[in-house]
Amino acid sequence: MRVVYTDPAWALNEQGQPDLARADIERSVFGTGIDLRLGLFDGRYRLQGNDFHDHVRGADALVIYRCQVTPELLEAIGPTCRVIARSGVGIDNLNAPLLDGTGIISFNVPDYCVDEVSTHTLALLLALERKVCTQDRLVKAGQWNIHAGGVPRRVSACTAGIIGFGRIGRATARKLQAFYRTIIAYDPYVSADLMAGYGVTAATDLAELFGAADAVVIHAALTGETDRLVDAAALADVRPGALLVNTARGRLVDPVAVLEALESGRLGGFGSDVFTPEDPNDDPTARKLLTREDVVVSAHRAFLSIESERSCRRRVAEGVASVLAGGPPPAAGRVT
Repeated sequence: MRVVYTDPAWALNEQGQPDLARADIERSVFGTGIDLRLGLFDGRYRLQGNDFHDHVRGADALVIYRCQVTPELLEAIGPTCRVIARSGVGIDNLNAPLLDGTGIISFNVPDYCVDEVSTHTLALLLALERKVCTQDRLVKAGQWNIHAGGVPRRVSACTAGIIGFGRIGRATARKLQAFYRTIIAYDPYVSADLMAGYGVTAATDLAELFGAADAVVIHAALTGETDRLVDAAALADVRPGALLVNTARGRLVDPVAVLEALESGRLGGFGSDVFTPEDPNDDPTARKLLTREDVVVSAHRAFLSIESERSCRRRVAEGVASVLAGGPPPAAGRVT
């Protein structure tokens, strides 16, 4: 049987090229009975087009990372495919509605990086609060000025808001409580009673949250309902000077609205680990955000640690191997 990993970041060697020799975890799980292949690569993994579809054709299993499940992809892999696994938390690119009824099992790994993402969220937020990146750049350039970038506020007197109160939102709440006086959250699918159990006050809607919070972090899942959730209308309610941090999905935030809010002074800063397209340098609006001193970014690596990456790889491989052997996928991550 053939398993294709369409775009595994972990497989890139020191020269930036895919290298099957790095697939030690996958080999230990699959053994010698699986034909393991990596995706097509030309400076970046190729995730569409005829050559890509020919490469995955006839695969018994696909493991995707950023790759999108599309009708064209399903047509290309044909009837042999039994399982598509998402190497990560989100399920938006698994396209569950499209897979429904195909007989293809799909799953993700929803909880492998809770500690890493919540910690990275705090790192971006506190870098904005304390003007760390601006100070770092200026001091290294020979410009010693304690007031450069603006004078920080005392965060222990501030309120932090969380959009999305799932696994990562709850972990972030615990960490925010070490720094902020009050934590509030908005999630229409989580009860106020559960939030209270974490020492968090529920906001009735986004307007209430943005109006009360001095800093807002986003941990919502990307769905049709949440696409561009934080847009110009939402940011119209923001408390002046509030900070916004997104470590969830790029499409949750409208970059045009964020740029306008920063330029007008309604937002005091923006931190993001995620953009759409993936590399913000590929988008004209995002490129403008990158030039600003009040913006701090990273390259979609909030999930990353040695431990989290190896755990995710093993759990994905074990889930795929289980399905190919006629068993179930991981119960915690099953999507279809």
